[in-house]
Amino acid sequence: MKFSIERGALLKAVSQAQSVVERRNTIPILANVLIEAEGDTVSFRATDLDIEVVDKAPAQVEKAGATTVSAVTLHEIVRKLPDGALVTLSDDGVAGRLTVEAGRSNFNLATLPREDFPVMASSEYQSNFSAPAPVLRRLFDKSKFAISTEETRYYLNGVYLHVSDSDGGKVLRAVATDGHRLARIDADLPSGAEDMPGVIVPRKTVGELRKLLDDDEMKIAVSVSETKIRFATPNITLTSKVIDGTFPDYSRVIPVGNTRKMEVDAGDFAAAVDRVATVSSERSRAVKMALDQDKLVLSVNAPDSGAAEEELAVAYNDERLEIGFNAKYLLEIASQVDRENAVFLFNSAGDPTLMREGNDASAVYVVMPMRV
Repeated sequence: MKFSIERGALLKAVSQAQSVVERRNTIPILANVLIEAEGDTVSFRATDLDIEVVDKAPAQVEKAGATTVSAVTLHEIVRKLPDGALVTLSDDGVAGRLTVEAGRSNFNLATLPREDFPVMASSEYQSNFSAPAPVLRRLFDKSKFAISTEETRYYLNGVYLHVSDSDGGKVLRAVATDGHRLARIDADLPSGAEDMPGVIVPRKTVGELRKLLDDDEMKIAVSVSETKIRFATPNITLTSKVIDGTFPDYSRVIPVGNTRKMEVDAGDFAAAVDRVATVSSERSRAVKMALDQDKLVLSVNAPDSGAAEEELAVAYNDERLEIGFNAKYLLEIASQVDRENAVFLFNSAGDPTLMREGNDASAVYVVMPMRV
């Protein structure tokens, strides 16, 4: 195998591949990237047995072939090469070595046979549709903060992507929760997604997928089965197993009777919460919200480190209410708001609070209160 490739194209392809590779591996081949050169393209394939990413890049292929080499080592080498360099990769197919040459730099890397590299079995996908990158980006970006990190409740360790009913008809919906807060984001249902099975997309996959969604003009081809989900652009294909579990009935925790309404500038609110939380003890990070006529007082009282208070002008026209929240949860939810105003709907100090962006009901957040 022998091919030449521009350093920028090589770095982009290798960095996508090496981020999938687990740093600690009991199976040596899983630390490697499979390089396959044919025609005028080279593909770089990496897997951790749960996720597989394939990135194709244009190259001048002198001799077709394939080999595997350490993904992290190759990435580090390419990252340190000068911009605009032409990189030549070649192996003789016998000695188990890959030569990387660029200008006066020359590297010799150990390889493992391509036959040992595990390729994820392709499955029959029940549903195939395409969606604009910004739509998928919004679904996952706005919900991923609420993914649980608790391994015992493994079915909460991802984003539940499914088709659901809404007031305006069927929607594509992403939901994540850790039991303390919940995010529910809706998007118009893409054509062809009507029969999509509901799947839980793992946290790591959501992180890797984000790298495919930066181009606003891009359409992403999505394929879904009961056990796998695949996202594809013209150059990159990301395939992942989905979490084998049942996502809980989240609709039961979304309050419907919350009538006390507070409207506040989202940016001002987040900044004020951040300021008063500075003095709170890291463990609880509790912030008290005292609501009165068009006024909100945020306060923190931490006996070991001090106290803080800040007043904000809000739109609130209901009876006085005092309620406490984890500052981190409030900040994460407030930071999701793209519009100017955040609307909070309360019931009582002990009930879940609902938050949305202005009058937009396509993004709904729920946060549980805490005693302060």
